[in-house]
Amino acid sequence: MDLFVLLTSLFAIGSIFSYINARWIKLPGVIGVMVLSIIAALVTLAASKTFPRFSHFILELSGSIDFSKALLDIMLGFLLFASALHFDINKLRENLRGVLMISTIGVLLSTLIFGGLLFYTSGFLGMPIPFIYCLVFGALISPTDAVAVAALLKKSRMPKRLETIIAGESLFNDGIGLVLFITFLEIAESPGKGFSLSNAVALFGQEVFGGLAFGLVAGWVAYKMMRTVDDFQTIVMISITLVMGISVIGNLLHVSIPLAVVAAGLLVGSRSFSKDPSHSAEEYLNRVWGLMDELLNTILFVLIGLQMVVVPFSVNYLFIGLFAIVTLLIARLMSIFMPVFLLRRSLRLQYNSIFILTWGGLRGGISVALALSLPLSPYREIILAGCFFVVVFSIVFQGLTLNKVVDRLL
Repeated sequence: MDLFVLLTSLFAIGSIFSYINARWIKLPGVIGVMVLSIIAALVTLAASKTFPRFSHFILELSGSIDFSKALLDIMLGFLLFASALHFDINKLRENLRGVLMISTIGVLLSTLIFGGLLFYTSGFLGMPIPFIYCLVFGALISPTDAVAVAALLKKSRMPKRLETIIAGESLFNDGIGLVLFITFLEIAESPGKGFSLSNAVALFGQEVFGGLAFGLVAGWVAYKMMRTVDDFQTIVMISITLVMGISVIGNLLHVSIPLAVVAAGLLVGSRSFSKDPSHSAEEYLNRVWGLMDELLNTILFVLIGLQMVVVPFSVNYLFIGLFAIVTLLIARLMSIFMPVFLLRRSLRLQYNSIFILTWGGLRGGISVALALSLPLSPYREIILAGCFFVVVFSIVFQGLTLNKVVDRLL
């Protein structure tokens, strides 16, 4: 499919689904769009003979998109920069210890707990998955998704302190999640290689600290350039170039692009560069990136819903998906308990906050993209199907009930 036709089709579908949702369904924006996209995918799968042209169009559209590449290499940088740009850096400083502990130790614990529970669960269901592949699944599904969290927290009634912790965690946990994913996947593909702690630490240092350092340097250069001009269009162009440049150069340096973009966004968003107080460039810049965030989120959730046509489905995979949902919630609960228990006084959190942070840990497109990037193996389809069930449950069910959970526990 031609690139312009592809983009036109995606924007047309996003516009139609957004209109239908806003006019009649009235679900939160991204949830409504995703539900309608899933329905379109189900119609494609179930009624290919009844609606052959529609089914052919959806199948061709989905087949023309490399979802992993489109999200990880193109869209993710813009979405994360927009989230970081609007993030309150002062609130992040107040809760930094909790954010860092949950986004590192919490993700590691969740991966190990999920992997262990899924290993025994899959054997009980008669579809045994090797432990190393259970860990691969855990590594790609344990980090919360910054895009999904940011999109659904906009209308939540979660207390500001908890909102800061869960949003901050989602911005920073990609580093440890990616390192775990790469490490476990290498072991799975080369069983005799074994685990090397030194390699894992080196990879973590390069991805995480390299990404943060690169992002801060690039953000500082862009900020200095913004301060020297009054032209709003130039400032916007610099910010867009910043994100695109980080994505391109970050790939060459083999550092974490998500963390680099987040670091740059936090730096630019926390500083003032307007010379004329009556003409706030920061305000206009935030509005532009806020609009860009909304548009890209709509397209992203359309893409997630339409990916259902490439997800394998069987009754056995349905059971694996259901068990994966329950297992992940248990792993999330257990991994949150320790950081909250250790930092409860400094963070001024009650124990009921554990359940809110557990339910608010939403998964999204990044997990789907990593699952789709898995090389062919006997377990790729199981992981992909289970991942999709978890993401749909997380965004639709947890997203719709988050405020009810908050109201019940607080």
